[in-house]
Amino acid sequence: MQLNVSQKLIKDHLVSGEMTPGSEIGLKIDQTLTQDATGTMVMLELEAMELDRVKTEVSAQYVDHNLIQDDHRNPDDHIFLRSAAQRFGVYYSRPGNGVSHPVHMQDLAIPGKTLLGSDSHTCANGCMGMLAMGAGGIDVAMAMAGETYHITMPRIMGVKLTGELPEWVSAKDVILELLRRHSVKGGVGKIIEYYGPGLDSLSAMDRHVIANMGAELGATASVFPSDDEVKRFMSTQKREHEWVELKADEGAEYDDHDEVNLSELVPLIAKPTSPDNVVPVTEIEGDPIYQSYIGSSANPGYRDFAIASKIVEGRQVANGISFDINPTSRQQLQQLVENGHIANLLSASGRLHQAGCNGCIGMGQAPASGQNSLRTTPRNFPGRSGTREDSVFLCSPETAAASALTGVITDPRTLDIPYPEIEEPAIPEKGLEMLEAPPEDNQSVEIKKGPNISKIPDFEPIEDNFDVPVILKMGDNISTDEILAGGSRVLPYRSNIEMISTFTFEGVDETYNDRALDIREESGHMIVAGHNYGQGSSREHAVLAPRYLGMKVALVKDFARIHLQNLINFGILPLTFANPEDHELIEHGDIIEFRNIHDNIRSGSTFEVTLKESGRKIPVRHSMTQRHLDIMLAGGIINWVKQRS
Repeated sequence: MQLNVSQKLIKDHLVSGEMTPGSEIGLKIDQTLTQDATGTMVMLELEAMELDRVKTEVSAQYVDHNLIQDDHRNPDDHIFLRSAAQRFGVYYSRPGNGVSHPVHMQDLAIPGKTLLGSDSHTCANGCMGMLAMGAGGIDVAMAMAGETYHITMPRIMGVKLTGELPEWVSAKDVILELLRRHSVKGGVGKIIEYYGPGLDSLSAMDRHVIANMGAELGATASVFPSDDEVKRFMSTQKREHEWVELKADEGAEYDDHDEVNLSELVPLIAKPTSPDNVVPVTEIEGDPIYQSYIGSSANPGYRDFAIASKIVEGRQVANGISFDINPTSRQQLQQLVENGHIANLLSASGRLHQAGCNGCIGMGQAPASGQNSLRTTPRNFPGRSGTREDSVFLCSPETAAASALTGVITDPRTLDIPYPEIEEPAIPEKGLEMLEAPPEDNQSVEIKKGPNISKIPDFEPIEDNFDVPVILKMGDNISTDEILAGGSRVLPYRSNIEMISTFTFEGVDETYNDRALDIREESGHMIVAGHNYGQGSSREHAVLAPRYLGMKVALVKDFARIHLQNLINFGILPLTFANPEDHELIEHGDIIEFRNIHDNIRSGSTFEVTLKESGRKIPVRHSMTQRHLDIMLAGGIINWVKQRS
């Protein structure tokens, strides 16, 4: 059998199951990645498991989200994370070292390996010929403890790339084109694998840009081959000895297929408030902007900043424009300084920020209210920027830089300057070690906890019979940012579930928290929503907080992959409408009767629930495997692990 790259990766790591799309498979995980917004919970979970040392080949803890130190909470958590990383045998990336995904790519990614990360954009490292997937923190903790990671075997969608990108068009436009074609649901249940002659003109970091936003397609992973370009990239990092070739077999086939002629692409832009709301820049050029933002894991490469530098060199951004520069790694920042690009950007009135996620997750650089913000970030979900009523557009560095100069949305092809040529820079010698290797002897390390760190709450299993009110009804594409926001107000409470729960659904209904608390002990509650519920971030806080407030059931048209697993992991019953049109039958305040739930979910995937007032029966479904059912009926994966020990 001729195998594509994704199938080779899965076959090499298959522990259980068969490689048949739709069936459950178990995979061995070689590497893990955690970041500080999710890693605090992972470290607490490892401590609760009484783990001696991680069982993976490599695990790394990055501090990239919560860098603002306006009180003790974030720096206390940084100390906690460093001590926990040392205790469990994990690499620790210090604040200011950069965003996890490009730093991992530079220092630790190895072709042919599996990588599981508690960040949805972990898929970015698929650019290195890895099977890289985002997951909830508890799944990553289990992998670090040596447990098999289970997923539904995805379909493999092959995307053939031909041609070569024209001037003023770059890798961001490639993934925006795929989002335009397939939507934020187009990759659900799929691995997107890229192949074809068009790869020859795409650098490893270009591929990172494309792979990163596979998360916005809803894909399980994005996969590129490990070829001479990956070898070249690894040699620049003095890691050529770790390179292995990994390509699809001649004649390999795919379950689904698409083709993109790079030569035909034009500058694209995603309008508010979804990454798939994509149009050519020419369609909306001339609209005024307030902010132009360069950086994030979606455009983390040296060339992404260098080309912006060359575009604005010797010029000034328009009056009133906030031109925000967010380097994504310490290494890259050194390169940009040494080659004069930071000087160019500052001379053009750019605002330089530290290497990290920053404004992408709402940690500073929030736009003014009612003003347009152009960003090279991966997401523009409502309020994610830190401004509640924001207006965020996603675009390439070329479009962002050109628009900063003019003060309006501008097709970069209209600039009266030659297209800049960017040369590959030398890698600076590393000074102070910013990625700390774990100690050989970790047993004597003491984990240090600040006053803001609390334990994970205990949760009871779901009852067999109960009546529960619907206290929130929503539509399609509700993101984890809308369930529980990021940003500097919220994320400092990431290790304090009681406090972080006060922000739950505040952007959808600011009364939710109080109403949920009022009935938590009496009955608990449920929510109803439409398609793609829980899209976006992998943060398990978007499940932990509602669970703490008494959520028992989420009944929707369909779920985003990671959020579905998180719901199961923490004992919230995830159900879908057997008939999607029945979504219209349920209203806010309705009480739903659940009877014989334990037998119903074990005996089949479809059963009925009852609208209490009218007595109307509504058929519902679940997609849980036997292993999922065991976890659900135990009250979540922590209880399940305790029962097994």
